[in-house]
Amino acid sequence: MSVSESVASDQQLARLLQIGVVLEELVEARAYEHYRSLAEETDSVEEAVEELLLEAREESGEHRERLESLIDELQAESIPHGEIERLVREKYGLSKPESIEAVLHDQRTSEETAYNYYDGVIAAIESGDAEFGIERDRLLSTLREIRAEEAEGAEEVTEVIEAR
Repeated sequence: MSVSESVASDQQLARLLQIGVVLEELVEARAYEHYRSLAEETDSVEEAVEELLLEAREESGEHRERLESLIDELQAESIPHGEIERLVREKYGLSKPESIEAVLHDQRTSEETAYNYYDGVIAAIESGDAEFGIERDRLLSTLREIRAEEAEGAEEVTEVIEAR
């Protein structure tokens, strides 16, 4: 299913929400791995960078939980958090960030990717008139809130990059 198609069923909606869970788990695990790698390689991580990475991890965890709650209401299964975290650690745990700038640009890309994904999901839901096992206004409100937080996150990363 493409995000450009309108969402016509609970099953399609659950798939899109599950992709959002994976995306959030990826952002959460990568932010933590970046923080851990920087902390190991330097005497101290810049306060602004440390705060940004820890906040991104926490926010992504909250987003994941909100999406999992919606998936539960649709009576669909979500992907276990530990499974994605393990895969990210295997992929990114061996490589160290080239620089703090590389970490920041990666984080901004993650935030922008998530924003664009949610923007597409919202548009796909709004383009149809399907009824879901979740109240439509609450679903859209939740997704819009998450999208707005992703936009704020991208802006915060940009501010840190520009302040360096």
